[in-house]
Amino acid sequence: MTARDAGSGKREARCGMRDATAVLLVGVSTRAIAESAVCAGYTVTAVDGFGDRDQLRLGRVVSLPRDVGVAYSAHHAARAACTIDCNAVAYVSNFENHPRLVARLAEGRQLLGNSPAVLERVRDPVGVARALRERGVAVPGVRDAGSGMRDAGTASGERASSPRAVAHPASRIPHPAPWLLKPRASGGGHGITRWRAGEPVAAHAVLQEYIDGVPGSIVFAADGARAGPFALTRQLIGDAAFGASGFMYCGNILSAAQDAPWADDARVAEQSCAMAQAAVEEFGLVGVNGIDFVARNGVPYLVEINPRYTAAMELAERAYDVPVFRLHVSGCTGAAPMAFDLASARRARGAVGKAIVYARRTVVIGDTHRWLEDDDMRDVPHAGERIARGRPVCTIFARGPTAESCYAALVRRAERVYEELDGWRRRSA
Repeated sequence: MTARDAGSGKREARCGMRDATAVLLVGVSTRAIAESAVCAGYTVTAVDGFGDRDQLRLGRVVSLPRDVGVAYSAHHAARAACTIDCNAVAYVSNFENHPRLVARLAEGRQLLGNSPAVLERVRDPVGVARALRERGVAVPGVRDAGSGMRDAGTASGERASSPRAVAHPASRIPHPAPWLLKPRASGGGHGITRWRAGEPVAAHAVLQEYIDGVPGSIVFAADGARAGPFALTRQLIGDAAFGASGFMYCGNILSAAQDAPWADDARVAEQSCAMAQAAVEEFGLVGVNGIDFVARNGVPYLVEINPRYTAAMELAERAYDVPVFRLHVSGCTGAAPMAFDLASARRARGAVGKAIVYARRTVVIGDTHRWLEDDDMRDVPHAGERIARGRPVCTIFARGPTAESCYAALVRRAERVYEELDGWRRRSA
């Protein structure tokens, strides 16, 4: 598909309007959800920012940079998706930050995902914090940016003196609690920094109270009223072993309850499941969703709701054989969440993990044929592709008897990837 075809609106690709198992997938990276959809018996067409080699085996994929000649953006992806006839569409990151574009995707199609109206509410950090705190969920303080600051309290229980918006210039944020400066349209931890007292806060940003603890996530299916949790994972954030820094997301490890990375696992698990149920009841979430949290002293503090397929979900498929895309479709079409016994599943020993390997230096990719044959490598780039420093190269997986050994195996695998990248760089110099 060419940029000219995409711009003219020609319907040059068809998923089969009458085929109930045909689905269009749209977002930054669609490989993981495409694998799940194909395993569930669906025919897949995808529009994303990569179009990696391994995804070509799953069905048709339109890579915006390679096939359309434009850099990835949700707007470009939505425009390209409008040239594809398909009876159903599902979105992944970063469309949750663009409700109007989700509405555009859904024109003439069945939307498999949360509606634009739900996204408007669930991606409002101040509104989420206030609503879920009222339901007893532990939430960091959040301050909305703009001409003033709307107060959503702090994790210690501070509240605004009135339910109405209260003006708080950035210089008057309470101390000594540390704060993070986050884009409102956040994703993958990109653009998050520690806020310095007196630093201006742009209108497109928020301040969120920093919670010092262990980052994790809970993923669940929902039908608008009930939540069915199916995995609890530790998140890997800013890990230099994988070329990440700051608050960048770079992976997850799913381990047994007795091998949990946080104190009082039973309490964290129970409150995380309650957190998911509260979010579903408050916002009417459907399909599969995720919640990022930070566990401190046995308490999970809700950091963000991801109202769509998340990167942690394929670990549940590997560890527990959870049919994630089938759950997604069921939840979006009104079926009750699967009766999955997460507590029993977490009693099984062993750990499975994934990590995104980011380029430490700009590199031109060599022959990745062997990577395609490795079941523990995904998102395989094309030979000759130029990947800039700080951009993702591939995704790796590992297993181990413990979370620690699984993490060590991920680090060793990443080191081998970097050795190969360095070899390609030397040969191309």
